Amino acid sequence: MHTDTTSESLATRAAKAFAAYRGGDLHRMDELVDMLSPLLWHTARGQGLSQTGAQDVVQTAWLRLVENADRINEPQAVMGWLLVTVRRESWRVVKDSGRVAGEVPAEIVDKAPGPAAMAVVSEQNGALWDHFRQLTPRCQALLRVIAFSDKPDYAAISEALGMPLGSIGPTRGRCLAKLRESLTADPTWEGAL
Repeated sequence: MHTDTTSESLATRAAKAFAAYRGGDLHRMDELVDMLSPLLWHTARGQGLSQTGAQDVVQTAWLRLVENADRINEPQAVMGWLLVTVRRESWRVVKDSGRVAGEVPAEIVDKAPGPAAMAVVSEQNGALWDHFRQLTPRCQALLRVIAFSDKPDYAAISEALGMPLGSIGPTRGRCLAKLRESLTADPTWEGAL
């Protein structure tokens, strides 16, 4: 890794990797892909796409970044640019399928992990995701984006999710409180809150 990940936001690390890539260090794109793909994948899944659909959308976003790298004037904008691209591509895929963005059809909701994941994922994680899916789409999108950043870049999140900058923290708090309340009311939940 080329940067100190403990003191820089995800957006800053992404900007440095992108700037180095544009400067000719092509291997830094691998770093950027490793760094941002989980965030992009969860953003696509949050729009109601299947696992395969989300993978296609994320791959399309990376392809568009490579095609348009010279058009992004400010490297600091790369994370927001990718998030917006994933959201727009997800909306296009959802629209083409005849559904509404944010609606997750029952056939693609992960009700139980596959056999390999079952060995790793506990019952509590399954219950947590069940309760998470009961949150509003806005809460789900915000918590997905924030969960994959050690130091969330609120400006990038604001741009990507179309939320006012000053409302991100309070909204995050309300969403987490709703999740905590839902889990606490579940008699099967044993997690420490």
